[in-house]
Amino acid sequence: MSLLFSTFTLRGETIPNRVFVSPMCQYSSETQDGKCGPWHVVHCGTRAVGGAGLVMMEATAVQAQGRITPWDLGLWSDNQIESFLPVVEAITQAGAVPAIQLAHAGRKASRHRPWLGGGLLSSAEGGWEIVAPSPLRFDEKSGMPAPLTTDEIQEVVAGFASAARRAVAAGMKVIELHMAHGYLGCEFLSPLSNTREDEYGGSLENRARFALQAAQTVRQAIPDGMPLFVRVSATEYVEGGWDVDECVQLCRWLKESGVDLIDCSSGGNSAHQRLKAYPGYQVGFAARIRHEANIPTGAVGLITAARQAEQILSDEDADVVLLGRELLRNPYWPIHAREELDGASGWPPQYARVREIRQPSR
Repeated sequence: MSLLFSTFTLRGETIPNRVFVSPMCQYSSETQDGKCGPWHVVHCGTRAVGGAGLVMMEATAVQAQGRITPWDLGLWSDNQIESFLPVVEAITQAGAVPAIQLAHAGRKASRHRPWLGGGLLSSAEGGWEIVAPSPLRFDEKSGMPAPLTTDEIQEVVAGFASAARRAVAAGMKVIELHMAHGYLGCEFLSPLSNTREDEYGGSLENRARFALQAAQTVRQAIPDGMPLFVRVSATEYVEGGWDVDECVQLCRWLKESGVDLIDCSSGGNSAHQRLKAYPGYQVGFAARIRHEANIPTGAVGLITAARQAEQILSDEDADVVLLGRELLRNPYWPIHAREELDGASGWPPQYARVREIRQPSR
């Protein structure tokens, strides 16, 4: 059997294979109250039917002001829990493990849907005040965020824990904290977006304080047997900014805080980043964090071929792979990959007829 389709156990959860669906925002809460709808059931359920071992739901806001758009999902209220149940059931019934990413968008909040331009929403359009560690815009087209007070920071940290408890109530088996891509956790980590002079700014220890407090409070809020992931941006690709050396140390601290796996991405915190993407361009980050922080990692980013994914695991660069766009194009990628690597069929019995060889009509 290939490594890609071997089981993977963290704490009390055994995941049937190492192909994970990366969290991808759908901006499709049509009620604009953070609740799931039919789109989420179909979107997540289809990728579970397609053979992924773990299906992670999109960045889900821990506070209403932490949404990227009004159409984002949220778990800041008990009233939202019920809407997640059909999605969890769809994932579980198809044999995959349901997971969710919890997030706060920080200075990247209050935006239009991407296919409507993604611009900043005005108050007349339903926008809201955005917050960040420091009053620094992401770029010239972005709004000026209000700096969080220390009391407000603690409210966000508590919001992560409360959202995690709601995720458990909804039936999630794995939780990931979003500390990447220029959202609030990432903003605290970078010296370019965090110029605070209190206990949350300055030194690496201080800039990491928010992420570590969030991880620690969530770890305490969820069952001991439940795996906890953190997604990081290993570097922001800007001179003088957050880099992989600092990230390795952060991941050591996250492991001490009860985190079980680091989901290794990069970039997104600076409009001035210099990034050249190529197949597997972030795998090196996963490898370095895995070996230097001694913690399991997930590799993500332009992983599109079965043998490419298998090589990442066999080289011990990562423990799992996360696919995003490739699984949007083809939700049945894992089934095809298993056939290629192991010669085994993963098609559900309802789709068994696809294995029949069709003779060309004469």
